[in-house]
Amino acid sequence: MTTETAQRWGSALDSVVVYEQGALCRRLARGSVGPFGTVRVVGLPRSMDPDSLRVRVLGPAGVRVREARVEIEAESPDPTAQDGLRDEVERLSEACAAARGRRDRTLGLIVEIGALRPVPPPRRRDEPHRRTPVDAWLELGSFVDDRLRDLHDTLGELEEAVRQAAHALDIALDRLARASTDSGADAPSAHLRTTVSAVVTVDVADTCDARTEVELEVEYGVPGAVWVPAYRLAHRQGEPTGRMTLRASIAQRTGEDWTGVSVGLATADLRRDNGLPELRSIRIGRRQPSPAPSGWREPPPGLGDLFAGYDVAGPRPATSAVPASAKAGAAPLPPPVPQAYGGPPPAAPGGPVAGGPVAAAPELFAGGAPAPVQPGRARSAGRPVTSAAPVAPQAPAGIVPPGPPAPGGPVPSAPRIPESGPPQPRAADLDYAALVLAGPEEQGARRGRLFTGSPSDPVAAEYRRRAGSVAGLPLPGHAVRPRESAGSFDHRFDTASRVDIPSDGTWHTVTIGEIPLGLETEYLCVPSVEQAVYATLVVSNSTGQALLAGPVEVTLDDEFLLTTALPTLAPGGVRRVGLGRAEGIEVTRRTSVHESTSGLRNNVTVLDHQVRLELANRLTRPVVLEVRERVPVSSEADVRIEERAGWTTPEEGPGPDRHAPGTRIRRVDLPAGGTAALDGGYEIRIPAGKAIVGGNRRS
Repeated sequence: MTTETAQRWGSALDSVVVYEQGALCRRLARGSVGPFGTVRVVGLPRSMDPDSLRVRVLGPAGVRVREARVEIEAESPDPTAQDGLRDEVERLSEACAAARGRRDRTLGLIVEIGALRPVPPPRRRDEPHRRTPVDAWLELGSFVDDRLRDLHDTLGELEEAVRQAAHALDIALDRLARASTDSGADAPSAHLRTTVSAVVTVDVADTCDARTEVELEVEYGVPGAVWVPAYRLAHRQGEPTGRMTLRASIAQRTGEDWTGVSVGLATADLRRDNGLPELRSIRIGRRQPSPAPSGWREPPPGLGDLFAGYDVAGPRPATSAVPASAKAGAAPLPPPVPQAYGGPPPAAPGGPVAGGPVAAAPELFAGGAPAPVQPGRARSAGRPVTSAAPVAPQAPAGIVPPGPPAPGGPVPSAPRIPESGPPQPRAADLDYAALVLAGPEEQGARRGRLFTGSPSDPVAAEYRRRAGSVAGLPLPGHAVRPRESAGSFDHRFDTASRVDIPSDGTWHTVTIGEIPLGLETEYLCVPSVEQAVYATLVVSNSTGQALLAGPVEVTLDDEFLLTTALPTLAPGGVRRVGLGRAEGIEVTRRTSVHESTSGLRNNVTVLDHQVRLELANRLTRPVVLEVRERVPVSSEADVRIEERAGWTTPEEGPGPDRHAPGTRIRRVDLPAGGTAALDGGYEIRIPAGKAIVGGNRRS
């Protein structure tokens, strides 16, 4: 049974979870498993991360996944398939070039007609002078004028046609640049088209029928997806509650359109390491060194006979690539001599500097130890999955596979190997999911053993680079990255219905749901800074759903008011949202300063600062106005500050709700069309020999 003869199952994208950067996609495939139990699930995007593939069986019972891996297939492009956008661009390019050609020909005719001049015939020497026919001159001038007038009228029409053709071409080019990448519109150019599929091997219990339908869930991660929160707040005057509509702006360039999928939005980092830490044991008594993890075992017996049939078949046909030593006429290098683990290196033929190859270093054969979680790989908790991560080769710590000696240079010495005991690999060498098995093409001690370092795929790297370009998109107004606004907590939001998001790399807004919020309109005034009143909306979140920072569109009585920034609102939190200046409320601040002396010998200077505030409400409804003033704060023991009654010290809040030292507030109820006057101020008593920095008189 080979993968070429495996059954091909179509798959449909069912759900997507978008993280801070990147997304986790979930596809569903259904079909009946053949006698060999191997199926190929097609439809995966080219930009997917092969290490993130997870497959599990949703039903029926008695079926389990034994193996899953990612394979890339090459397909010849279909000559009959035509991209509509590209064809439109080519058609408009030809039309634009033709319009420019007609315009240029008309310009040439205008130059030629304008250059027409009467030329008299040559006169013989003995011939007398002839009179110039004036009528012919006038007829020629009239012909030139009429012809130029017609050509200029035609030129104007052609210029307009060129402008319209260029405009249509620019629109088509912009549509092509913004087109969805689901069909490979921005794919790297290549003669062959590559597709990604998951080859899954399924074990079916004897109690199940071979024709029983099996449903598989294929999960994989892709780069090139970002999101930011957005909101819409609707409330009515006088009502204590309102409706907050949760929305999200999503941009993705993953290479596949998300059509009719359930979208979840998470603030977590998909690339963050979620591996469990290694806990060391605590021993009471004499200190003992911690044993280093080995991760090594002896190669199985008969490993060399595994490739006996391959060697009997003979070498492969020679290719056009010839080693430099063969081109120069040098004798081919003999194959490296196999070496046992832990033994001394064999002597090279002809001595250590005789020009022979350096002995092959001992390699790592992984097995026997549990595979640790690779850093940066996200896993789904509580899901029985099978990884199809490609593995890659790696040598133990301190051992580097030697290469051929440089021409004319010294031959590097053989790596130093301990005389007894197995090799001690590094921590990175114990990542078994990143190891690959060296094939029969390898020579010497590398055949049939595990190493790190998978072969690079430049095409996939280009796909991922283009997908990651969405991380640099400019954010909408007042938008904040979800990872920045979430703080120390992670949140997840799920859309109430299925949505469509094309893979075009632009922002698309989707609706998540609605939650009720407590609302109270308050008015704030700081007359010492500005004699103006600003409206604020006190938002209280009594639900268990957190609201992240982002833009919010505020509507008052079904009329759009403004777009402002909503701060992060945790469950149970209360924050203020500014609504702009309230023109219907007026405030006037008047101040006066009186300086005098007091005390037994007039040894105390009294600075009496009086403040009078006049408030007027021109609105048709009563309002609650909060007025803020400041009093000086002194660190001198002999300086006293006495405040006017009626002003209170505000309660300190976290972050932006903190008040400056010396802040005093007063809340006033203003009826509709009513006025009020507030008296405030303070007295500063200082010794007569001292003065306030900058002068005693302050406004």
